[in-house]
Amino acid sequence: MVFSSLLFLFRFLPAVLLCYYLVPRPLRNFVLFLFSMIFYAWGEPVYIFLMIVSILVSYIGGIAVDAMKRAGRPKAAKSALILSLAASLSLLAFFKYADFAIGTVNTLTGAGLSLLNLALPIGISFYTFQTMSYTIDVYRGDARVQKNLISYGAYVVMFPQLIAGPIVRYSTIEEELRSRKESIGEFADGAQRFMIGLAKKVLLANNAGSLWDSISAMTVSEIPVLTAWLGLAAYTFQIYFDFSTYSDMAIGLGHMFGFAFPENFNYPYISKSITEFWRRWHISLSTWFREYVYIPLGGNRVSTACHIRNLMIVWLLTGVWHGASWNFVAWGVYYGILLVVEKYFLNARLEKLPEVLRHIYCLILVMLGWNLFVFGNLTESMTYLRALFGGFGAGFMNTETIYLICNNLVMLVCLILGCTRIPKNLCTRFCIRFEKNHPVMLTAKGLFLAAIFLLSVAWLVDASYNPFLYFRF
Repeated sequence: MVFSSLLFLFRFLPAVLLCYYLVPRPLRNFVLFLFSMIFYAWGEPVYIFLMIVSILVSYIGGIAVDAMKRAGRPKAAKSALILSLAASLSLLAFFKYADFAIGTVNTLTGAGLSLLNLALPIGISFYTFQTMSYTIDVYRGDARVQKNLISYGAYVVMFPQLIAGPIVRYSTIEEELRSRKESIGEFADGAQRFMIGLAKKVLLANNAGSLWDSISAMTVSEIPVLTAWLGLAAYTFQIYFDFSTYSDMAIGLGHMFGFAFPENFNYPYISKSITEFWRRWHISLSTWFREYVYIPLGGNRVSTACHIRNLMIVWLLTGVWHGASWNFVAWGVYYGILLVVEKYFLNARLEKLPEVLRHIYCLILVMLGWNLFVFGNLTESMTYLRALFGGFGAGFMNTETIYLICNNLVMLVCLILGCTRIPKNLCTRFCIRFEKNHPVMLTAKGLFLAAIFLLSVAWLVDASYNPFLYFRF
């Protein structure tokens, strides 16, 4: 079940909202837990047992860590922490990386071991990091232990951010899990955020994805340079609007239930360096690695050699977190190298360049990074990279290139504008202009939200293309 589906919009969401607000406040975490389990089981009923095991492992681990700390046994607390983290990581490693490891062994040794062919549990990378952050925060003293299993289960399996984030640290919503006060205003803000995210997903991300699918289905050796770049640009737009709008909808849903989830994107494509890009893209993941890997390794308060080591470890793990194949490893190493080069060689030079050149520099490198990311293996990535730079001699453009550009021109303009602050700034100016005429502003806002929601639903009724890219991570 995905947020951008008629089933979710007109059956699941109304049902959970109705039950949530009808029951007494002490039962609301139970309602969230129950419906979230149904939401998860809807797509993968087999893996509901894995979810329960993950919840129990970290729940018991947190209690053990807290008990050992209270007993004045720091070594035992650390041992309990390590056991809990090892169990969580073992589940992730087995289901996500077992076949990758077996395939690598077969390639290197010719052993011919049979693959397990396990289906990847949806959202396992996200909820594993959340359970680990809970146990670590309890050990550090950054969060109080949660002894209510239902409340803790609601945190882990909460359907708004279960499948594709943002990655919510337990300490971020600890107090809201214990006691929160929902309000009409917060609900309205959440519903607005959800509807705008839905519209961007359905009307922008899906159409950009259709363009990318059309171009990627062509024979690569026959794709002209401009067509290849148009295809990569389409995927660049698709993954941003697909993932960021999922985060928008998750944050909106969170507000509807009284939770304040962290922001996950901040206009990453306006960045003027790779360093800035990663401060704006998938913020919750970057924050997780900074808090639980980079800083414990010493961060940047170490020698140059150790700092470079720390950066490369973090980015190698970031690549592996995204997927079990060598192209994701290469993608992580690619960004690690770029960040090291910027930090120690390029930053001073970049600051002297005009902003437009810095922006172009960043976008090209990001797009080349997506070329590593989008394909299932390095061979396909390298083949498409060759097409991007005219390696097959297919020319710069042809009549099909012109047709694709003209046929998608309006959409491309909307995608470009949607990556900037321009739409938000225009909306802010409108609100300021009519702030004294509150009824006009509310009417205009209501009509706009109703229009984009109805347009999104109309598109969903006839659409057959409606993926969420980050479901596979």
